[in-house]
Amino acid sequence: MRLSTLRHACRNLPTPSVPQPRTGVRVFGLAKSSLRLGPSSNSQLLLRAASSVSGTTSAEKATKLGKQTDGPGYENTIRENVQRTKEEMVALQRGHPALKPTLAIIQADEDDRLLELNKKMAGKIGLNVTQICLPRECTEDEIIEEVLKLNEDPRVHGVYLHLPPASLTSRVLNTIRPEKDVDGVSDLNVGRLVRGDMSQGFTPPLANAVMELLARHDTPMEGRTVLVVGGEGPLGVALQCLMQRRGMVVLHSRRSSEVLQKQANAVVLLAAGHMYVPPTWLRPGTAVIHCGSALMTEDHGMEMSGVGPLTAALRMHNVVQSSSRWAQGQQYRPWTLRSLKLQPLSPVPSDIEISRAQTPKPVDQLAQEIGLLQEETEAYGRTKAKVRLSLLDRLREQPDGKYVLVAGITPTPLGEGKSTVVIGLVQALSAHLKLNSFACLRQPSQGPTFGVKGGAAGGGYAQVIPMEEFNLHLTGDIHAITAANNLVAAAIDARMLHEATQKDKALYSRLVPSVNGVRRFSPIQISRLRRLGISELDPSALTPQEVSSFVRLDLDPAKVTWQRVVDTNDRFLRKITVGQASTEKGHVRETQFDIAVASEIMAILALADGLGDMKTRLGRMVVGSSRSGQPVTAEDLGVSGALAVLMKDAIKPTLMQTLEGSPVFVHAGPFANIAHGNSSVLADKLALKLVGEDGFVVTEAGFGADIGMEKFFNIKCRASGLRPNVVVLVATVRALKMHGGGPNVSAGSPLPREYIDENLSLVVKGCSSNLRKQIQIAHLFGVPVVVALNVFKTDTQAEIDLVCQMAKESGASDAVPCHHWARGGRGSVELAQAVKQAGSQPSHFQFLYSQETPIVEKIRMIAQKVYGADDIELSPEAQAKIDYYNQQGYGKLPICMAKTHLSLSHLPEKKGTPTGFTLPIRDIRASIGAGFIYPLVGTMSTMPGLPTRPCFYDIDLDPVTEEITGLF
Repeated sequence: MRLSTLRHACRNLPTPSVPQPRTGVRVFGLAKSSLRLGPSSNSQLLLRAASSVSGTTSAEKATKLGKQTDGPGYENTIRENVQRTKEEMVALQRGHPALKPTLAIIQADEDDRLLELNKKMAGKIGLNVTQICLPRECTEDEIIEEVLKLNEDPRVHGVYLHLPPASLTSRVLNTIRPEKDVDGVSDLNVGRLVRGDMSQGFTPPLANAVMELLARHDTPMEGRTVLVVGGEGPLGVALQCLMQRRGMVVLHSRRSSEVLQKQANAVVLLAAGHMYVPPTWLRPGTAVIHCGSALMTEDHGMEMSGVGPLTAALRMHNVVQSSSRWAQGQQYRPWTLRSLKLQPLSPVPSDIEISRAQTPKPVDQLAQEIGLLQEETEAYGRTKAKVRLSLLDRLREQPDGKYVLVAGITPTPLGEGKSTVVIGLVQALSAHLKLNSFACLRQPSQGPTFGVKGGAAGGGYAQVIPMEEFNLHLTGDIHAITAANNLVAAAIDARMLHEATQKDKALYSRLVPSVNGVRRFSPIQISRLRRLGISELDPSALTPQEVSSFVRLDLDPAKVTWQRVVDTNDRFLRKITVGQASTEKGHVRETQFDIAVASEIMAILALADGLGDMKTRLGRMVVGSSRSGQPVTAEDLGVSGALAVLMKDAIKPTLMQTLEGSPVFVHAGPFANIAHGNSSVLADKLALKLVGEDGFVVTEAGFGADIGMEKFFNIKCRASGLRPNVVVLVATVRALKMHGGGPNVSAGSPLPREYIDENLSLVVKGCSSNLRKQIQIAHLFGVPVVVALNVFKTDTQAEIDLVCQMAKESGASDAVPCHHWARGGRGSVELAQAVKQAGSQPSHFQFLYSQETPIVEKIRMIAQKVYGADDIELSPEAQAKIDYYNQQGYGKLPICMAKTHLSLSHLPEKKGTPTGFTLPIRDIRASIGAGFIYPLVGTMSTMPGLPTRPCFYDIDLDPVTEEITGLF
């Protein structure tokens, strides 16, 4: 309920303008006229009860009954409130020792009496009080600016505005966050009071003080008639609601004095300043409470009088209550997930038609449903938001949920639908089994989106929506990676140019310039000095030799390993020449572009466990070697701090949702050949906390289990410390027939008849070779396997039953057909039940190799145990690199094999389970920042090319509706 609606009822409460009779009773405030407090301010109370004894003068009546007010009953009221608040404070700090509730007071003059009163009361309870002093003539915008700062300050739990009434505009009052509005003046808090729901709101402390003092009067509360004079605004509305809730009859000053004389048991004066009350308004026994702008600053221990101390005590109680609610809000919040209904059609429409037919929930609603706080999300439009990493600190004591990895058998070039299985499984777990579940997916590169493969949002009725936003730009993470990567490339070439064209002295003068007559090293330059063993921090004190060591990276152009990147498939950038302009003075060299997701920065984003860790990893990236053979890093170039700045938002996972309203984190998308091919560690960690102990987080590994799953275990799990509970191994009848000896499958060509007609013989051979081997690979790591058969419309029931039977015979805990593409989550309920059952069993996870194992032996173990090779063969170049990496101290890094995903061997045409082969290692490279060494098996392309007919031929935009067509 808006306060503007309620204020109308209070407009008949003016201060009456009545001539002052000589026999009238006056009740004055005691403050200086310059201290003009608003209607919610901490004010002086004078309680006067008119005597029933005739012949007593008005002054005598006031004197006698004033003494009654300052008696032990009032002191006890304050003492009881202070004691209650102290007890709540002790209980709060018992569970949260570091929490120190703080009240912030904004005032617009130099009168500190109110501050001192609140400080004294806060001191008795153990709270902090801070003061913001504004000029007396401050503007509305200046006040709001200070309020907004306090809203965002997590150390402040209450905000109190000690301002002139004219400054307490609706805009100012409603700027205060309701949870920090301890004086209960915002529309939302007043509306909560009127509605009777105070579970999250606050009652104005002055209104509470008046009610407590009225309760001390001899007349019973119920049925009492109270005259309220003045007090339009939040305080008047709140007080009227409280009185009526206690059964009182509330009258206003516009009533005739004759009626008031007969009916009023109490008079409450809410307006500030001097007020006149005719004696004819009062009958014997009437209580008069003046809530004007007076302050009583005397303090004799607990012997305080007036409404000021009592209001201050009640305000402190509200601050402690606000702190307690804040602390409670930091705890894990049970989910209230609302699933979106699906109405699958047959035949199944295109992916984009299905996506567009569903209306996604607003992302802030989704965030609230899964227990995220408002300050933990940063919205990017209506349907996606970044999630802040502070969530990990808030839920650090929360047990993790179950961790499920979706991998696959060796795929055909068409892919076997791992992403759709992930989404279908999560929809089944959350929407149908009512279990908290989260999908964690990689962000797709725009290269394949406009090239051959198309989008990566899933498909059919198992998609992330809106799929256009998922596949195009998202929140700009890949663009941030591109900018950071190319900044490093630009820094490399610029540094080589400047070192080649300047002497040490000139180079030093430009690297450490004099600014306003002072020369200083930057923090990143100081770090380089320390790595060089130079302790001197005065630029003028370095020796010529130290200057030379500092300014000369001496990068060898032939040994620069860092490439530029772009997020487009562009085959003509696979080899380029840079430096051909005359301004580069003949410093020409050959280099290349990679696709953006092949950048080491993408791998770092996926493996970092926080902003600090990411910054350290970015600084460690090796960009090349000096002419003396020493590695040169991004930190040596002085660029690591700038890289962290470019990546500071990209490190936050992006929250989206599935067609059925289940939550999805989309974050990172490293190549699955030269990198590890998994979504980010941070997304998984956040999701595992959010789902709770009984929930499920489902993530995906790129390519087949021999590549993506092996790297997930040996690289990602080693970096994150997380341990999976279940592996879901995705298979298709189509891929199994290929591994059983079926004809070649190629993208863009019609499938041969063997893949459309029933062929149990090919299925048997495929199951007994590739499927069985991939199950065995998962068992190497001690994790139970559930086989998910992604069913296509050409699959027969006999083929489906045969695959499930042979998968179980090969060691799978269970094997079930999945129909999520055509039916959504309902089509994967059987898979969800199988995963739930497998996840309840103990996991005996183990790594394939120890960090201490030599590089060569790590490679050999992967080749023999995972791929089935007889042995490995190292080229002389690969052996030299191994020796170099051992010399540099990189020998303990895990291995990230870069080989074809189309075969267990290094030969893509070898299907099934090849045997009797030797795995050739032609070269070995290192991503030191990401933290792995990657041997190259065969030739790896890091820049895809466009086919004759790319996907972009079908993609278009309606300029009127802005709808995208042709994206799938």
